[in-house]
Amino acid sequence: MRLDEFVDLEANERAERRRLAKEKSYEILDHVEGVADRVQQSVSGDAVVGSVSPSIFVGASNYPNVSTGILSPVGDEGRADSYVTSGAWYEEGVDLDEVFRRRTGLLNSRRSTVVDAHDAWDGFLGVGREVAIADRPVDVEIGLDGDPSVDFDADGVSTPTGPSVRARSARLGENPHVPRPVEKTLEDDDWRAEGAINYLYRRGFDVYEVNTILSAGALGRSENRRLVPTRWSITAVDDTVGGFLRGSLRDARSIDGVEIHRNDFLGNAYWVILAPGRWEYELVELKAPGSVWNPDPKAGTWLAADREGYGGRTGYVEETAGAYHAARLAVLEHLDDRTRQAKCLVLRHVSDDYWGPAGVWQVREGVRHAFDGDHATAETLAEAVRGVVDYLPTSLAALRRKSTMVAGLQTTLDQF
Repeated sequence: MRLDEFVDLEANERAERRRLAKEKSYEILDHVEGVADRVQQSVSGDAVVGSVSPSIFVGASNYPNVSTGILSPVGDEGRADSYVTSGAWYEEGVDLDEVFRRRTGLLNSRRSTVVDAHDAWDGFLGVGREVAIADRPVDVEIGLDGDPSVDFDADGVSTPTGPSVRARSARLGENPHVPRPVEKTLEDDDWRAEGAINYLYRRGFDVYEVNTILSAGALGRSENRRLVPTRWSITAVDDTVGGFLRGSLRDARSIDGVEIHRNDFLGNAYWVILAPGRWEYELVELKAPGSVWNPDPKAGTWLAADREGYGGRTGYVEETAGAYHAARLAVLEHLDDRTRQAKCLVLRHVSDDYWGPAGVWQVREGVRHAFDGDHATAETLAEAVRGVVDYLPTSLAALRRKSTMVAGLQTTLDQF
């Protein structure tokens, strides 16, 4: 399929998704104001009545003394599962308003906790860890110390959280159901966290479930088990699983031709170009003026890029942070399904429709689903890049200056 035909087909599908999203629109600020009222109505004395928790949140500030929170969709306990960030959100067709509605609808009952948690399975910390390793929402009774306050908390990696309150105590209202593979990782005191992460992933646990378990300090050698801030655990699991998949493809055959995949999600457009050859990967982000990370409407498009070669990276990702690992995981999952390797260039265009940080889960899902359905083809990687640039808010010259992969094509591109 030619690139122009592919883009026209994708445009029609995106228009339909936008129409459906408008039907689910929420006024997020009105919603946030109503959350506090709902919480107050569910408080009896100093405890939350009928609380159900699907997940936890571990903050990064003041490490190693961190804020550990039990998250509860107060007033909407029957739909607790839908408040857990996962790939199901993409399948539902959520828009940004809905993402923020769900995340700000979670009461964060929190306490300051030392990260060393290897043998703590009682008290507030123990209840939070039980919630994290369970495979379904858990009934809990939370004693509060003060009144909930609404604070719009978003860091761009994890999704935003809603009202928070200091917790005095927490008690389980039922015995959580813990999957057998998770019990196995807990029972093995000598299993390093990396091996346990990959074991759970190979047993069918998605990275969303694994990063929550890691965040609760429930993976790794017993004496080394510590709480991991949520934003760190997300990237750690993406990186660990991605490294495992990359290693499994080291001797795989290359794909046969150049492919151009595309997807739009929550104001982000993803172009994934795969080309024959040994594994090589680069993420280039183009952030439009007026978008969440480039808020000045008069500024030009801001470009960021990070890459790795066949052997992977040894240093920290400087410019694209968690998005780098989330997109890389999605690409490697696709190649693993095909038992093939390839050179890969991911171009992420962040438009001004991306008005709030939804978290890197949307990068992961945006790239995962770029491989759904049809794709375009090109004769060469250079031809593919030249064609895609026509749909981006930047010039080929600017992209060449920023992208190592595109700069390497300079001689070929100049022949056009």
